[in-house]
Amino acid sequence: MKYVETEGLRLPAIAVGCMGFANAEKQQLRTFIAKAMEGGMNFFDHADIYGRGACETAFAEAVKDLGIAREDMILQSKCGIIPKTMFDFSEKHILEAVEGSLERLNTDYLDCLLLHRPDELMQPEEVAAAFDKLYTSGKVRHFGVSNMHPYQIELLKTAVGQQIYADQLQFSPAHAGMISCNIEANMETEGGISRDGYILNYCRLKNIIVQAWSPFRYGFFAGVFLNDEKFVKLNDVLAEIGQKYDVEKSAVVAAWILRHPAKTQVITGTVNPSHLAEIAAGADVTLTREEWYRIYLAAGHILP
Repeated sequence: MKYVETEGLRLPAIAVGCMGFANAEKQQLRTFIAKAMEGGMNFFDHADIYGRGACETAFAEAVKDLGIAREDMILQSKCGIIPKTMFDFSEKHILEAVEGSLERLNTDYLDCLLLHRPDELMQPEEVAAAFDKLYTSGKVRHFGVSNMHPYQIELLKTAVGQQIYADQLQFSPAHAGMISCNIEANMETEGGISRDGYILNYCRLKNIIVQAWSPFRYGFFAGVFLNDEKFVKLNDVLAEIGQKYDVEKSAVVAAWILRHPAKTQVITGTVNPSHLAEIAAGADVTLTREEWYRIYLAAGHILP
């Protein structure tokens, strides 16, 4: 397993996304978590809105049944979304959300807490007050954000003293605006527009880990591009490269994301142990520069 390191953390490059845990059968979930741990994938990404908390509860029950020690896992959760209502980064909401996650996860602390989608009414001082209380009490050890651009992070940092260790961002060969805006610099093209303030470069400059969510989707939950007839060329190239390395297409996608020099984790979204193992194989594949660009072009992007 390839690892990503930052201050005080050594994280597997393939992380387990837990959004679908509430819908999995109990035995299936136990088997899945056990296989993930065996494969070195001990990083579990939660959020308080996943299953309205049911995913965290199901995970904790499975971990208890399996007898996994807390110190053998890295648990991350996210907060800040009030479904279909608003985003809330107030001190009160952050503290209450963390208490809820801790209770559901049956743990005394989170290794990592991310602020979910940006709250436009955010007061950095309130976030800082919440983070300070959580850090000094030992309830949260590391802090990050999700779906934020550089100036939102910089605004947070005017008050927040803790390092922002990660930004969770949608990223795949078919959703690669973070890359196309760099490659198509100084061009009047669609891909040359930065919709995120050049966040990928910012994360590299600030030593922030990019956590790639929806690595097999295009658009905003528009669909999975693997085996989709709208992405025939991409799938053909993925299959060809996969055959060379004796891995599945999903592993080639993971390898493509991890080949970028930014510190990156791939957040999987499966509860199928076999599928997880297929994806994880990508962490052991290092694509050539030519292969990386072939996949990029096959996904419909351009080179000037």
